[in-house]
Amino acid sequence: MTVSDDVLRPVRIAAQGAADKLGHNIVAFDVSEQLAITDVFLIASANTERQVGAIVDGVEEALLKHGYKALRREGDRENRWVLLDYVDFVVHVQHSEERTLYSLERLWKDCPQIPLDLDLPPAADPSDDEQ
Repeated sequence: MTVSDDVLRPVRIAAQGAADKLGHNIVAFDVSEQLAITDVFLIASANTERQVGAIVDGVEEALLKHGYKALRREGDRENRWVLLDYVDFVVHVQHSEERTLYSLERLWKDCPQIPLDLDLPPAADPSDDEQ
């Protein structure tokens, strides 16, 4: 089974929402063959708890504009690993340390990665700080 366009559309909206809030290492996996409860895992990282919260808010706002509302939100008390459950897909926003520790990519390495085609913000130029 492959993931339908009806699922991929909001996954890509969520991924772009994470990228717009400077989430990094944004990847999506088609887990539909391995799990009966969801089709896609979207994973994004941040270096601070505050940034994790900002990314989560950005994902939710981007999806709400298109009529998608999370069924469940977990882990936002400490903002180390927040999970947004949209039934057909699940968004994991992890602090970089949790991302390294739990290594979801390793767990789902046999699942196909989904191309996201993100419009990434330009990288900060270190020379801008010197002016």
